[in-house]
Amino acid sequence: MGIIAWIVLGALAGFIANLIMGGGEGLIMMVVLGIVGAVVGGFIAGTVLGIADITGFNLSSLVVAVFGAIVVIFVARLFLSRGASRAV
Repeated sequence: MGIIAWIVLGALAGFIANLIMGGGEGLIMMVVLGIVGAVVGGFIAGTVLGIADITGFNLSSLVVAVFGAIVVIFVARLFLSRGASRAV
């Protein structure tokens, strides 16, 4: 999958994950979260679930990327909220 396809898939996955999680991230952050989520989701799908070869721009890749982006957003918010409560 080319870099443009990764960016488009990441933007779409980040947008959907942002809608599900109710965040206010901007466009660039949504793309970054989506791309990181695609990597995390692909790792989880391949390692934990045993689903190999998540490639291409298709529905299964989008679902995996959205799931990964949701995990990334959840973990980021978990650490950011703990850091804010410790600082006070």
